[in-house]
Amino acid sequence: MYRVDKIFSTTHEVKQSKFIAYLLPYDQYTQTLLELKEQHPKARHFVVAYRYLNEHQQIVEHSSDDGEPKGTSGKPSLFVLQGAEMIETAVIIVRYFGGTKLGTGGLVRAYSESVNAVLNEATLLEYKQEVTKKIVLDYSNVRLVEYECEVNNITIVKKEFEKEVIYTLKASESNMTLFLQNTQRLIKSI
Repeated sequence: MYRVDKIFSTTHEVKQSKFIAYLLPYDQYTQTLLELKEQHPKARHFVVAYRYLNEHQQIVEHSSDDGEPKGTSGKPSLFVLQGAEMIETAVIIVRYFGGTKLGTGGLVRAYSESVNAVLNEATLLEYKQEVTKKIVLDYSNVRLVEYECEVNNITIVKKEFEKEVIYTLKASESNMTLFLQNTQRLIKSI
């Protein structure tokens, strides 16, 4: 399975209709959709599809035609994500109508081609199952722990500064294990 770690976009034109496809990490989906709706107030459709793993490691999928004829845009976009084995990934296609109706087959082709085009532009990373841990540490150890996070490829998802520092961390199982071994003297609790 594969994922992306940043937003990629391409533009595809079919009979004067413009399809702007954005491929992005799933955790940026909601915010990016809101921003795109502000950036493209004259666009007719915002077709979406995404795939992610829930807390039970089950694949959750969703697609929306956003006013296009049923089954002509969201589902074909989702099928392309499935075929490319994408996970923790969303695609948003912004469509500007060019005045010529494409028909159901034309829409399916246009949306599928748009998603394929942005996948071809994207840098795909191999997906590794990640674990999330909360750690508690003293303020005096923040720099050392952040250094170990960087060295061991650990993502700091959240930082809370209370009486003590609480970090929420995310990484592959092997990286997290190595990190916890290297920092056991610095961490008060997990």
